[in-house]
Amino acid sequence: VFRRLVEVGRVACVSFGPHAWKLVVIVDVIDQNRALVDGPCTQVRRQTMPFKCMQLTDFILKFPHNINAKWAATRWAKKIEAREKKAKMTAFDCYKVMKVRKMRNRLIKIEVKKLQKAALLKASPKKALAAKGTAAAAAATTKVPAKKITTGGKKAPAQKATPPPKTQKGQKAPSQKAPAPKASGKKA
Repeated sequence: VFRRLVEVGRVACVSFGPHAWKLVVIVDVIDQNRALVDGPCTQVRRQTMPFKCMQLTDFILKFPHNINAKWAATRWAKKIEAREKKAKMTAFDCYKVMKVRKMRNRLIKIEVKKLQKAALLKASPKKALAAKGTAAAAAATTKVPAKKITTGGKKAPAQKATPPPKTQKGQKAPSQKAPAPKASGKKA
C-alpha cells in the first residue's frame, strides 16, 4: 500500500535540478503538478517545485498555519475589532461601560492616595505629621456644628447672629436691590 501522500509538512528529496539530493518540506500544494517548498536547513529558498523532481519520504513535519492567530495578536487587528465592537454597542451598553470606568477610576484614585500617603510617611515622618495636623485643623475650621441650644433657649456665644454690613447713609445693602422700573405704555 502506498502511504507517501502529498500533504503539507511532507519531507521530500529533490532528485534533480540545481538543488539535487537536498531535503525540502512541502509548505503548500499549489495544484496537481506543483507545490510550494522550503528547505531552511539545506539552504533551499522557498519556491515552487514540480512533483516530478521530488521523491516523497516517510517523514512529516507538523507545523500549523496559524496566520490568523498571529494577525489577531497585532495592535492593528485589535483596533479594528474594538472599532467594530464599539459600533455594535447599544445605549445601555455604553451606560454600563461608563459605570465600569467610573468604578475603576475611583479604585485607582483610592490606591494612588494610599501610595502617596505611604510615600510621605516613609520620606519624613515629621512632614507627614505636620501635613496631617494642618489637614485636621483645616477640617475642624470648615466643620460647622449643629445648633447648640443652651439653657434658657439662648444661642451659644459662638453662634450669635452677625450684624449686617455697615453701609453709608442713603445706600442700600448689596443684598437688597431696588426693583426695576416698569415700562409704561402698551406692548406692540
